[in-house]
Amino acid sequence: MTTPFRYRGYQWAQWGDLNAFFGLILDNISNLVILTSILAGVFAYPLDSIFTLMIPGTALGVLVGDVAYTWLAFRLAKRTGRTDVTAMPLGLDTPSSIGITSAVIGPVFLETKDPVAAWQVGMATLMIIGVLKLALSFCGEWVRRHIPQAGLLGSLAGIGVTLLAFFPLMKIFSAPVAGVASLGVIFYAFLARRRLPLGMPGALGAVLLGCALYYGSVAFGLFGLANAAMPSFALHPAAPVPTLEFVHGLGIAFTYLPIAFPFALVTILGGINNTESARVAGDEYRTRDILLTEALSTMVAALCGGVAQTTPYIGHPAYKAMGGRAAYTLATGLFIGIGGVLGIFQFVIEAIPEAVITPVLLFVGIEIVAQAFVESPRRHAQAVVFAMIPSISYLALTNAESLIEKLGVAATPVSVTGELEVLGLVGHGFILTAILWGGLLADLIDGKTRSAAVYAALCAVCTLFGLIHSAAPAGGIYLPWHFSTDLSQQVALGYLIVSALLFIAPSNPSTPTTSSAPASGETRAT
Repeated sequence: MTTPFRYRGYQWAQWGDLNAFFGLILDNISNLVILTSILAGVFAYPLDSIFTLMIPGTALGVLVGDVAYTWLAFRLAKRTGRTDVTAMPLGLDTPSSIGITSAVIGPVFLETKDPVAAWQVGMATLMIIGVLKLALSFCGEWVRRHIPQAGLLGSLAGIGVTLLAFFPLMKIFSAPVAGVASLGVIFYAFLARRRLPLGMPGALGAVLLGCALYYGSVAFGLFGLANAAMPSFALHPAAPVPTLEFVHGLGIAFTYLPIAFPFALVTILGGINNTESARVAGDEYRTRDILLTEALSTMVAALCGGVAQTTPYIGHPAYKAMGGRAAYTLATGLFIGIGGVLGIFQFVIEAIPEAVITPVLLFVGIEIVAQAFVESPRRHAQAVVFAMIPSISYLALTNAESLIEKLGVAATPVSVTGELEVLGLVGHGFILTAILWGGLLADLIDGKTRSAAVYAALCAVCTLFGLIHSAAPAGGIYLPWHFSTDLSQQVALGYLIVSALLFIAPSNPSTPTTSSAPASGETRAT
């Protein structure tokens, strides 16, 4: 006779699933909190539209993906006869959630002042990402072999420094008593890898302590610059109904391909690496099954109004070490999916202060930057740094434009306008720019000058079409004969000159040229 938590010998639920559930659920809630805070706090997007239009479909994508991964765990247990199979963790992708809200939905809303139009563009962008992921799932291995890690990981490192570290740090210090204390717990639990009392998950402990300090300090006026209003308990139910509203946003969404394509590519490659990590831990999933699931769940989310993509999370071995099996992904999917339908996340998001939840994102940002240097070859450290620069330029551009709008400056001085134009050239298409820059410099370091010449030529072509260094105010793509400026043409010409010089330069990939100065810098970076 089998127990309620055993199926054909597979112990699919045990106490370890509870710990794994809290870790996975807080990751997803963190993304929902930051998505909401960026749209509402930075761009003044209406909260009601976020909770009724965006959250239900976004939550449904998590439900579909986690249920599918739970089923894959049962199937693997049946195929192998093993009783300790751990399901792949899935949730909302942090970098793209921040990237789409801050670089697509927010700017469109500022330009149109129409929350529905901005939502339609967000849906359309997510649908494009889903379709790209579906196609890339069949060729992700080829891309992984041919694009240097410095470009792929360097682009993520730039996002880690800017969107995942800078913005959360601002939130943490807006309510420093609770924020700094929560950050300390996160560092203790995750960086020092120390156990909290009673085996409490680190993220849960940080949130509980932070919330207690935040609301306890309200009476003493120690909540810093944050809004100390108490959360409302009203529910805002909204069903994730399939809709073709995204079709109305496709025209504008296609101009954001420089943002959509890299996010699709990075999550596919991440899915490949995460599947390999699970294989090493003992759970040999089929890579294509994992990739197709994340692509389809992303498309389901977009079809129902979602604006954030799903992806398999890194850390399968950690969830396995916690004792997680299949129940934790099933419980996470149900909690997020049902919560999105019932509208309970408005209370959750309002109840957990940003200063308390954003330390989790800051830790993720630090880990992403560290991974870029650790996983890339040591000799490519300079390429990783170079790939991070476009994200910093985009951060400066976003902050400058936001500050100008808040100050209500009627006419921007010519000198400032010129500086903003240069920031836009470097920052627009920053993710794709980072991949190309990182690949170019990595191949150049390795002595592959012909390959580096190809990267430089690609940069020139992408510049002409606005895929990178877009001269359009909103950073969209265009046909060279419809929209261009002398400055963008000069950038493209510069890339072509570099490409020609590298093409005629001698190539010696087996013994790349090095000098003592780069070597010492390489050691310091490592």
